[in-house]
Amino acid sequence: MSHKFLYYFTEGSEAFHGDMTQMRNILGGKGAGLAEMTAAGMPVPPGFTISTEACTLYYKEGRQINEEIQKDIFEHMKGLEKITGKTFGDINNPLLVSVRSGARQSMPGMMDTILNLGLNDASVEGLAKKTGNPRFAYDSYRRFVQMFADVVMGVPKSLFEEEIDKMKAAKGVKNDIDLTAEDLKKLVEIFKKIYEDHEHKPFPQDPKEQLIEAVKAVFRSWDNPRANVYRKMNEIPYEWGTAVNVQTMAFGNSGNRSGTGVAFTRNPATGEKELFGEYLINAQGEDVVAGIRTPSPISHLKEQMPDVYEQFVQIAQRLENHFKDMQDMEFTIEDGHLYMLQTRNGKRTATAALKIACDLVDEGMIDEEEAVLRVDPKQLDALLHPQFDADALKKATPIGRGLAASPGAACGKVVFTADDAKEWAARGEKVVLVRLETSPEDIEGMAAAQGILTVRGGMTSHAAVVARGMGACCVAGCGEIVVDYEKKQFTLGGKTIKEGDYISIDGSTGYVYDVAIPTVPATISGNFGRYMAWADKVRKLKVFTNADTPRDAKQASDFGAEGIGLCRTEHMFFEGERIKAMREMIVAETTEERKKALAKILPYQQGDFEALFEIMGERPVTIRFLDPPLHEFLPTKEEDIKEIAEEIGVTVEKLKNVIAGLHEFNPMMGHRGCRLSVTYPEIAEMQTTAVINAAINVTKKTGKKIEPRIMIPLVGEAKELKYVKDVVVATADKIIKEAGIDMKYEVGTMIEIPRAALTAGEIAKEADFFSYGTNDLTQMTFGFSRDDAGKFLDAYYDKKIYESDPFQHLDQKGVGRLVKLSAQEGKAANPNLHLGICGEHGGDPTSVEFCHFAGLDYVSCSPFRVPIARLAAAQAAIKDKRAKAAK
Repeated sequence: MSHKFLYYFTEGSEAFHGDMTQMRNILGGKGAGLAEMTAAGMPVPPGFTISTEACTLYYKEGRQINEEIQKDIFEHMKGLEKITGKTFGDINNPLLVSVRSGARQSMPGMMDTILNLGLNDASVEGLAKKTGNPRFAYDSYRRFVQMFADVVMGVPKSLFEEEIDKMKAAKGVKNDIDLTAEDLKKLVEIFKKIYEDHEHKPFPQDPKEQLIEAVKAVFRSWDNPRANVYRKMNEIPYEWGTAVNVQTMAFGNSGNRSGTGVAFTRNPATGEKELFGEYLINAQGEDVVAGIRTPSPISHLKEQMPDVYEQFVQIAQRLENHFKDMQDMEFTIEDGHLYMLQTRNGKRTATAALKIACDLVDEGMIDEEEAVLRVDPKQLDALLHPQFDADALKKATPIGRGLAASPGAACGKVVFTADDAKEWAARGEKVVLVRLETSPEDIEGMAAAQGILTVRGGMTSHAAVVARGMGACCVAGCGEIVVDYEKKQFTLGGKTIKEGDYISIDGSTGYVYDVAIPTVPATISGNFGRYMAWADKVRKLKVFTNADTPRDAKQASDFGAEGIGLCRTEHMFFEGERIKAMREMIVAETTEERKKALAKILPYQQGDFEALFEIMGERPVTIRFLDPPLHEFLPTKEEDIKEIAEEIGVTVEKLKNVIAGLHEFNPMMGHRGCRLSVTYPEIAEMQTTAVINAAINVTKKTGKKIEPRIMIPLVGEAKELKYVKDVVVATADKIIKEAGIDMKYEVGTMIEIPRAALTAGEIAKEADFFSYGTNDLTQMTFGFSRDDAGKFLDAYYDKKIYESDPFQHLDQKGVGRLVKLSAQEGKAANPNLHLGICGEHGGDPTSVEFCHFAGLDYVSCSPFRVPIARLAAAQAAIKDKRAKAAK
């Protein structure tokens, strides 16, 4: 072929000169790890990788593997035959392989795997004779039939599990491992009959057909529902595709000197430097992940197979030293021989991520800048979430205990299905998802739940790994729980918990409680402060916060906010006497009446601003003037209209007329923002007076120089801004002069209308700063409402029109282009112009990175996202520095 799509493990590292980024892009993470381990001489079963580019081509060509790639697959199989001395499809000495996915970014459990491929009715007997172990041969075959039917053909897995349960019940045994060769042989026949009944054709006996169909299935799994959900959650582009790894089987189910396991070079929950993992004797890989039997800790392997354990410890250390990061490894032991099946940078909790990064610096493995790149900014969110209130926790008695699989505390109503978790959460309920064990299909429910509680599974089960990756609380393997899905209840510790009952779970201790325990905000210390200091040392972007209350400002300040980038003043109008005065202003018929009503609001506004200025000191505080349409302050229900009319001293008829007069077909594009101050300049006068008086008072009180920033919203024309700015400046200058104080202030605008972005050069001449309101800018650029877009965006995601919600991740091609254009033209017209962003994108890591490269000065986000933005800004600066150095 003119383009290479397949690589033996033995050639992978050499082909890409050990460049792990390029290797992961083409070979996927699993393929890159296998190539590196093979190159280092580690015991890796031979195999080859079908590249991510082949997956992309598969979708481009209508979900077909072209003949050239198929031919190359079979050529590579011949190569494996030479290496192993076995023959694919041979009756007496069959070559069996696994077919596994491997995206460039780890997606645990989201895509598909097929083991023992190559077995058929004839070769299973040959395998039994060759090994002298019929039980092993038929166990492998029944697994293959089940996995092929489920993964490749979509035959429901439950049909096979029901037959296994029937067989165990008939034989009076609890575990699959207790079934005999004859039992398993009967299961194979039953499984093939299920397959034939479902597919209306016999189970395929041709290994070549099996292989090609399996490869197609793994490619297809890149587009399955759970993978799509996971990619959307983790911002993994659809066009990346997945690689496929075809690897010679190593059999962990061939007897009591065999087994399989998963291990980490450090504890993925705490970050402690210790080998952490589990294994099962006489089992294959899916047994550990599925949690069908209770695994043993990796330390026990030292007693059962000391030589294998020592070899594994040495390999684990070599891998960590090589990749300079905590490794997640899969291994199989076949008749006392160790084989490595995977290594990758391991998923870890936020606490562990910070500790590992700091420890690796202390150990001399990496420097501070590299450490800053090692933690996903979104993970920090897990450190900032509530924990159980200590006093309330003392009064609570646990009813059971499982494994502390993912730290944190969760309290909510019990649900038993992922669909229910998603549905209940959508209507505002806090839920805890209770399952026998989770599977990849549960991903949406797991994401919607406050926490996850499972009956089965260990610290490396699906629930544990995925919960840690999401930063969600999880208690796994609570084996004393008896679940009754039909009755929607479970029993534990003598208590019966029904659907909708409250429970609390502690992912740091494993305890389960049958009461609702209140939570308190998380406290952060230790490695967090040290690590964030490294981040602050390198970042260029300043990080402000969006805060309207003293509480929010204090919280953001504690998290390292360097100012307030957005204070929404309208949020201050909705309490008690304020809303009454606001309504009086709206119904007023003359300027004098409006000013009289506004005078009642003035002291409240001024007091609010003083509180913010005192907390933030000399750090910038940006106050946005009134933005929403006036109808939002008025009632809509008949009884409320009557009550408010009486309260503000007008007739019901007059209030109804005002409400009718304020009705707009599209109020979010109507009489709001700066248009209110153009129509009623007295609003801008009152708010300016409140801001400047507050700044003067706090300056006198504290001795700190308060320099407020006043932001005019929804500007789309330079003259519009000039008109309102003139009102602000005249009012502010008069107050400052009368106070006899030297005070500076700035007047700027939000860029949230496409026309403002396109005429930024003109607007910049009247502005001291631009703050991009990317919520509205996104809304107006796309032409849909963020409040209603949810009704159709799912269809856009399903059809791959959009990969992510443009209100969560900044659209860099369209909206981003407006930001870049206006930033460049604004700076050209006014070199002293400050540039920032204050939409929800200000706390989104990919959007923060964009802001760095677009040349903005700051981002502003909600208080709890301040640390996330700080780290994302630092990572962007390091990437920028390295990219420039590479040139």
